[in-house]
Amino acid sequence: MTPSIKFGTDGWRGVIAADFTFDNVAKVALATANYFKKHKKIRNGIIVGYDARFLSKEFAQKTAEILADRGIKVLISDAISSTPMVSLLCKKLNAAGGVVITASHNPARYNGYKIKGDFGGPAHPEMIDKVEKELKKVIKKDVTSAKSYAEHVAKKKIQMLDFTSMYVEDIKTKVDLDSIRAAGIRIAFDAMYGAGQGVMEKIIPVAVSLRGAFNPSFGGAHPEPLPQHLVGLKDAVVKERCDIGIATDGDADRVGIYDERGQFVDSHRIFALLLKYLSQHKKWTGEVAKSFSVSQLINKMANAYGVKLHETAVGFKHLCRLMTERNILIAAEESGGLGIKGHLPERDGVFIGLLMAEMMAARKMKLSELVEEVMKEFGWHYFNRYDAHLTEKEKIRIMKAYKKGVKQLAGFPVLRVETTDGFKLFVENGWVLVRASGTEPLIRFYAEAETPEKVEALLSAARAI
Repeated sequence: MTPSIKFGTDGWRGVIAADFTFDNVAKVALATANYFKKHKKIRNGIIVGYDARFLSKEFAQKTAEILADRGIKVLISDAISSTPMVSLLCKKLNAAGGVVITASHNPARYNGYKIKGDFGGPAHPEMIDKVEKELKKVIKKDVTSAKSYAEHVAKKKIQMLDFTSMYVEDIKTKVDLDSIRAAGIRIAFDAMYGAGQGVMEKIIPVAVSLRGAFNPSFGGAHPEPLPQHLVGLKDAVVKERCDIGIATDGDADRVGIYDERGQFVDSHRIFALLLKYLSQHKKWTGEVAKSFSVSQLINKMANAYGVKLHETAVGFKHLCRLMTERNILIAAEESGGLGIKGHLPERDGVFIGLLMAEMMAARKMKLSELVEEVMKEFGWHYFNRYDAHLTEKEKIRIMKAYKKGVKQLAGFPVLRVETTDGFKLFVENGWVLVRASGTEPLIRFYAEAETPEKVEALLSAARAI
């Protein structure tokens, strides 16, 4: 495997024109074709979508061309499409699988290639392993096509579909939009110049729309729905007296939420609120799954509700597997990605944002009140994450230090260490996780504790090792 084409936590990502090139995309597309051509549903084709990044449409067309040239029917989006749209169409159209050209939340200089399964979610790890094996066979080849994209379109080997309309109509059947309207809930929606642009507005009236235009540079910002990237949304919620602020990332599978006071509701709290709403109020049944970096609050709630809890390595593909194999009510990761029973074994920022609004309407409570209710019941939990961009040499040194062992952090003795994914060090009423990113050249430091001050102390100590 060449270092320039490597599938990480969620697909292959690379810097545009450096390693994410048309030649490399063609090779990955050929490997994808060689893997899927044996699939039992291959006659139904492969779904191809693309986000709002620079050249995403053209990279998607190159992918479609390579697939069609190998005799595979391709259904490609007629416009910018989100990752959840591609996953949904894989399932609804009974396709063999799907491809999304996206680098998700990564900076604008990146693009990427995600593979989806016929079940409507991220390809399982063993599926990616097989694609990578096929890639090894073609990596040194000059991959060409006998016919152009336009010729395949003319022959109807490649067909364009309106992904957005199909997605919007599906969401309308899964969220109680009437209750949201009746409650008069004012929504502020920030698409972050990503693939969610214009989508929320097609589903329900929006009081404030932000960054919903085509801007491949993301306005110079980072399309990840975290507080430091959402100052405009926070201000708009307060100024326009909105009840909820919803943001989606570059490919609209992740979500960021603000309450009516302009307080950020992180993914751990979103998880907790929806777990309480779905299991205790809607009386839905099922197990719960979370990534290694998610709050211990979920452990407490699952225990209190008598719900079986699964914990996986970081990466939604691991949670997706559980959702396809077991009766999972809700599965979530720390970075704003949540999957819900009855929708898809996939993250979906727009759907989650609307489900939060439905919850507020159904329970007749403000979002801040819902957060306080859960925290008073199970104890206050605070969380933060720090991403350190490092050289490979620095990354190796830090991970070696943690492997050797750390006895205390910020004066707190380390009580135990778990190594499911990186190093998770537990202290009294808190923990720190240190892990190398699977998609970017950095180490992520995560911390949780009962006060914000303790969280910051733990993070500082962890970064100083």
